[in-house]
Amino acid sequence: MSGRKAAPALYDRGTLVAGRYRIEECLAWGGMGVVYAATHIELGHRVALKFLRGDLASDHEAIERFLEEARMAAGFRSEYVAHVLDFGHHEAVPYMVAEYLEGVDLWTVLDERGELGAGEAADWVAEACAGLAEVHAAGIVHRDLKPENLFLTRLRDGTTRIKLLDFG
Repeated sequence: MSGRKAAPALYDRGTLVAGRYRIEECLAWGGMGVVYAATHIELGHRVALKFLRGDLASDHEAIERFLEEARMAAGFRSEYVAHVLDFGHHEAVPYMVAEYLEGVDLWTVLDERGELGAGEAADWVAEACAGLAEVHAAGIVHRDLKPENLFLTRLRDGTTRIKLLDFG
């Protein structure tokens, strides 16, 4: 997903989804979806809501690919794959609910800092490979591997962890 251009907003701040998720802000968008930060209003924790783009909401093939991505990601409990928690439809537009990750994608890091140090790059590549190995062992191919889909999130202990996003 790329947040570098104005996102094609589907929903406004404050929109209530499924009676339990309140949209806070648009985070990013890409070829198939728009991602929002939202709050689960009863539990009080943040989540990421990824909606199929509005112009694809009636495309049965796109809907099936989106649903398949949600099913696949929901099946993983890897420390290297973003967890999908829920799936549904809002105003006939499919969405998935994923863990909210604090951090930044690798593209942004590279864009801001330029070259990475060899040790840091090797660590992040090893983590991405560990996630890919788990996904591939399950018979799944990540069809959109790129720096924008490698997310660097901070763990509670302050360390950085790569999480695979957006399987395409």
